[in-house]
Amino acid sequence: MNESGILSLLKPAGMTSHDCVAKLRKLYQTKKVGHTGTLDPEVTGVLPICIGRATKVAEYMSEYPKEYEAEVTIGFSTTTEDQTGEIVEKKNVENSLSEEELDAVLHSFLGEQVQIPPMFSAVKVKGRRLYDYARKGEQVERPKRTIVIHKIKRIDDIIFEQDEQNLRFRFKVRCSKGTYVRTLAVDIGQKLGYPAHMSKLIRTASGPFSLGDCLSFEEIEQEELVGRYARLKPLETALSFLASYTVDEEIEKKIKNGSVLPKIKMIEENRFTLYNKEGHCLAIYQNHPTEVGYMKPEKMIWTQ
Repeated sequence: MNESGILSLLKPAGMTSHDCVAKLRKLYQTKKVGHTGTLDPEVTGVLPICIGRATKVAEYMSEYPKEYEAEVTIGFSTTTEDQTGEIVEKKNVENSLSEEELDAVLHSFLGEQVQIPPMFSAVKVKGRRLYDYARKGEQVERPKRTIVIHKIKRIDDIIFEQDEQNLRFRFKVRCSKGTYVRTLAVDIGQKLGYPAHMSKLIRTASGPFSLGDCLSFEEIEQEELVGRYARLKPLETALSFLASYTVDEEIEKKIKNGSVLPKIKMIEENRFTLYNKEGHCLAIYQNHPTEVGYMKPEKMIWTQ
């Protein structure tokens, strides 16, 4: 039994990412389980989980671009910028917002954007999480961060709620790591001239992992232990964004010893993966920082 790989988990609402890891440690009977970036408790969708030897590549998976489907409610904002917070500001929405106007606002967010993370977030300031400050009612200056919106598009009609004087709509976004979609929802509302919040969110993709790959806890629990491991994707799946090269047996031996090697002529990238002829990733290598024409291991993937 190959006791390592990557699980594309369909994270349910109501569980933290750490809750998911704790449950999977029991289901897979191993302590070597790690997630690749948190999802808020009420958010559902794709949560890649590394199990066994695959935990070696978890740090690279956090860099993935992500895709989400989000619902925005225009008309009131909340303390948490999502549906779980208390109302901060309300403003009745006129039923005159056109789809063309909304789509133009969404389009304006394409490319690099500067975001200020929400107070109720896990970002650290002076060694403490922002949500720690928020829960104690303390104010602290939040660091600005540059994020990238690769794609953003409305995916259904605008729904006007006459009784509440609110409107809501859904959009799909592909964005860089570190993007807070609830902050994006607030910023969209501001451009439209209204308070807003994110009322629903599902992550539909994280790098090469998508909803179609996902297994629910119910599906995992139906399998015996051998079957659970058999459903995992090989750790090489997580490294598919890096250029890969296959080496012969002689170089394979040197790689397994962690050797600094002359750079292979065909390689142009600064960071790349090296595989043996059986298709197993041996290591992630990079250009040597001081010795021109040489490459050194950045992360050993092969183990005895």
